[in-house]
Amino acid sequence: DVQLQASGGGLVQPGGSLTLSCAASGFPFSLTPMTWLRQTPGQGPVWVSTMNTDGSRTAYSDSVKGRFTITRDNTANKLYLQMSNLKPEDTAMYYCAIGWGGPNSVPNRTYWGQGTQVTVSS
Repeated sequence: DVQLQASGGGLVQPGGSLTLSCAASGFPFSLTPMTWLRQTPGQGPVWVSTMNTDGSRTAYSDSVKGRFTITRDNTANKLYLQMSNLKPEDTAMYYCAIGWGGPNSVPNRTYWGQGTQVTVSS
């Protein structure tokens, strides 16, 4: 069965950095575009970044462009999100998901993994 397990979240001060990881199994990861999204309590999910199957194309939301970097390791079936210069407004539960995302759409909830909490606070 499909499994997506995000990890690497935590508490970080403003301006700090974190790297999130997503371990994937149960589907052909190297043939699948992957997305990071985030959600805060009471709010809808927000698209963060998407990478195509071989890593040659990436896209970022305007709010994270220049601060976050999405990468993937198809030999290890892992997706990453390097986050730097973190801001309090980056505080959210972060999820990796199967499929494309964009400014007005995120993958169906069915294709999300378990999230990891990122809290940016002094």
